[in-house]
Amino acid sequence: MPAPEPDPRAPGADAPGSGVADLAAAAVFRPVRTGNAFEETVERLLQAIKLGVVDRGERLPPERELAPLLGVSRVTLREAIRAVQQEGYVESRRGRFGGTFVTYERPKPRQSDLRRALAQMGGDLNDALTFRMAVETGAAQILATTDLPPAKRAQLRGRLAELNAAGPDEYRRLDTLFHLAIAEMTGSALLSAACADARMRVTDLLNAIPVLGRNIEHAAVQHAAIVEAILAGDPEAARRAVAEHLEGTAALLRGFLG
Repeated sequence: MPAPEPDPRAPGADAPGSGVADLAAAAVFRPVRTGNAFEETVERLLQAIKLGVVDRGERLPPERELAPLLGVSRVTLREAIRAVQQEGYVESRRGRFGGTFVTYERPKPRQSDLRRALAQMGGDLNDALTFRMAVETGAAQILATTDLPPAKRAQLRGRLAELNAAGPDEYRRLDTLFHLAIAEMTGSALLSAACADARMRVTDLLNAIPVLGRNIEHAAVQHAAIVEAILAGDPEAARRAVAEHLEGTAALLRGFLG
C-alpha cells in the first residue's frame, strides 16, 4: 500500500510559503532593525501576509522559530501577533494542529481600492516605482554574476514554472514570490529586504487592478527572459529584462489610474 498523505495541518507539514527555508520567507523573516521592535515586528508580519509569503489558510512558523528569525523576544512577537489578529489578518487555533493561521484574503480588484491605495502611499507613485526599479534590476544583475549551483538553478526555474501555471486568483502572489526569490538568491540580506520593501509599497496598487490575460502572456515572456539571462550569466541582459518588465507594470498602473 502507498504511504498515507501527510496531514496538511500537522506540525512540520506547513505549505512552502510558511516554511522558514523557503526563499521568499527568508526575504521577510529577518531580524528587525533598530528602533521600535514591536512596530517593526508587526510590519514584518504584515509584509509576509500581504505579499502572500504565508497565504490564506497557512500557518505562521511557530513562535520558537519565528522569534529568533526576527531577532525579538517571544513576548514581543506575541504582542505583534495579537495586534495583527485584532485587525483580522490571522487567527489562533488551539489543539494538536493549532497555531497562528492567516485569514487575510486579497480583495477583488476595484477602482476605488486603487485610488485609496495611492492616497495611502502619499500619492508618490513615481518614487515607489523608481525604488523598485533600482533594487530589482540590481538584484537580477548581481544574480547573473553568481555561479549558481544546480539546485538553485532548478529552484529558479521551478518558481517560473509555478508562476506560469498560476490562475488569475494566484497570479499576483506567485509573481511576488518569483521576484523575491531572485533577490534572496543573491545572498544579500539587505538587498533581499529592500526588494521585499519595494514590492510591499506597490502590492495594494497591484491587487486593486484586474489580472488580464494579455498581460499575463506578455509578462510570461518577460519572466522567461529574466531567468534565461540570469542562468546564462549575462548581467546586462538580466538588467534590461527586469527593466522592461517593470516599465510594463508601471505603465499598466498609470493606465488604470488615468
